[in-house]
Amino acid sequence: MACALLPRLLLLTALAAPSHGHHHGPTSRLRYSRFLDPSNAVFLRWDFDLEAEIITFELQVRTAGWVGLGVRGRYSSVGSDLVVGGVLPDGSVYFSDQHLVDENTLEEDGSQDAELLGLTEDSAYTTMRFSRPFRSCDPHDWDITSDTMRVLAAYGLNDTLMLDQERTFVKSIFLLQMVHPDDLNVPEDTIIHDLEITDFLIPEDDTTYACTFLPLPIVNKKHHIFKFEPKLVYHNETMVHHILVYACGNASVLPTGISDCYGADPAFSLCSQVVVGWAVGGTSYQFPDDVGVSIGTPLDPQWIRLEIHYSNFHNLPGVYDSSGIRMYYTAQLRKYDMGVLQLGFFTFPIHFIPPGAESFLSYGLCKTEKFEEMNGAPMPDIQVYGYLLHTHLAGRALKAVQYRNGTQLRTICKDDSYDFNLQETRDLPRRVEIKLGDELLIECHYQTLDRDSLTFGGPSTINEMCLVFLFYYPRNNISSCMGYPDIIYVAHELGEEASDSMEGMMAMNNVEWTPESIKKAEKACKEAQQMVIIKTIDETVENTTGWIPEIIPSPRGPCLESIGGKVEPQDKIPAGFRAAPAALSGSGPATLRCLSLVALLFGQGALSWLLAIL
Repeated sequence: MACALLPRLLLLTALAAPSHGHHHGPTSRLRYSRFLDPSNAVFLRWDFDLEAEIITFELQVRTAGWVGLGVRGRYSSVGSDLVVGGVLPDGSVYFSDQHLVDENTLEEDGSQDAELLGLTEDSAYTTMRFSRPFRSCDPHDWDITSDTMRVLAAYGLNDTLMLDQERTFVKSIFLLQMVHPDDLNVPEDTIIHDLEITDFLIPEDDTTYACTFLPLPIVNKKHHIFKFEPKLVYHNETMVHHILVYACGNASVLPTGISDCYGADPAFSLCSQVVVGWAVGGTSYQFPDDVGVSIGTPLDPQWIRLEIHYSNFHNLPGVYDSSGIRMYYTAQLRKYDMGVLQLGFFTFPIHFIPPGAESFLSYGLCKTEKFEEMNGAPMPDIQVYGYLLHTHLAGRALKAVQYRNGTQLRTICKDDSYDFNLQETRDLPRRVEIKLGDELLIECHYQTLDRDSLTFGGPSTINEMCLVFLFYYPRNNISSCMGYPDIIYVAHELGEEASDSMEGMMAMNNVEWTPESIKKAEKACKEAQQMVIIKTIDETVENTTGWIPEIIPSPRGPCLESIGGKVEPQDKIPAGFRAAPAALSGSGPATLRCLSLVALLFGQGALSWLLAIL
């Protein structure tokens, strides 16, 4: 179906000045890149200026037709924004900021917020480069945020703007990556060490947690692990859901062999301090240049527990696996020893999520007032630099919020558009300081419209989790700090009898789940007293209690007024808006809004193009 821009394209054919094959804007390197389609015909590069809140995209597609790039929602393409452009047979270009009014129809935005920086076509590719603000004042434009973004790409075989599902692709990407691996130091003396399960026969069960205990590298002096990556064996389908490496206390007596992590032998669940973690969709991760995992000193762990979660939903027989984690370490020491703190809702069946829920919030509280006592030594402030978020299939959003003296300080990290298939370690834009006595609250948002029975917390993919892993320095002995609500109170609020936690948990099966009872359960879980469980690397456990504080939503920042077109009145309130800046100077990736569209077009002698779009 042709879009509303087609008549304008005919006008452009007659009026637009040829481009003569020249680029229309900066050609500086864009640091990040990703293929967006299975056949590797659609390639995206991007970079951004965090202070100016401008992002630049370059889309290269194996076609001689039009190309388009934008952002869409989780469930539907309707309402997606899509910037489209191409080069006509006579060499003139067309470019427009549009949105989808239905699955097949494009409509031009009243406010044109994308700024063309280059549009070329050669014998193999059409390449379009443009910039746009993180948040424009156009309600048809999706904000670019630190959440997972569902990037939409489409193209045609000619210059007729028709959407074809076979040439439309959606990929979840974390666009605002703070650190690129190329910006980090790789020591010349790097040594590689693999932690893996060898020739393990994956059971024909839906879910398997396989654990084994392995030694860390034996070194005669202190070294730092500075990078890790998954070591995966290809199967007909992805069976490895996640891999975790836990540090063991040196006093631990460890079993041998491979067994169920949480089965009949409790020894295979020993060691609870996460060192590194990978989950489906993630890639390698390199720590910042000033931090690393310390090995080789008497205070460092000598053994680890390797945990691999397999999902064999098709119950395939005879599949062997040798997956694990590859670690890179060096004798060139970093400034700080790093650690990982696990936060969230304690993973066991007291965590429940009703069926048929459009939205259900769960909370896990951490109180740090006992950290120094449990650490066994004076403990400096915790400096958080990165994080990993984790739920299972019903998870839609997570956040970690910090409180001090009863006052909300900040949201440490969040993802309001969480994707189970993209779980990766991410860097914070700025490091966050946690002081002893602070409270940390994890909120997880679930949706279970596709389920007709309760979902309980547990290890299986069809169970749920609510976890946030904070990467920090300097390392201490605290491995986890998790919370859960008083389930007896929750049962009573729902009109059910319960005298202990087991009865409270079982009582949830007696509730008739309606939108009203779902909201009542959510409210009761939030108002119930939380039991907080704190654990150290040596398996010491302390309990305390607390109450869930209110979360004050973070206000959206001001929108950026477009360089032309209308600004919707409601977008000036309450956050306000700011005028578009004059053309920024410089040529590096930090100054990506280098040339306004009007200046660019006059610079190319394209007065007829300018007249055509006015």
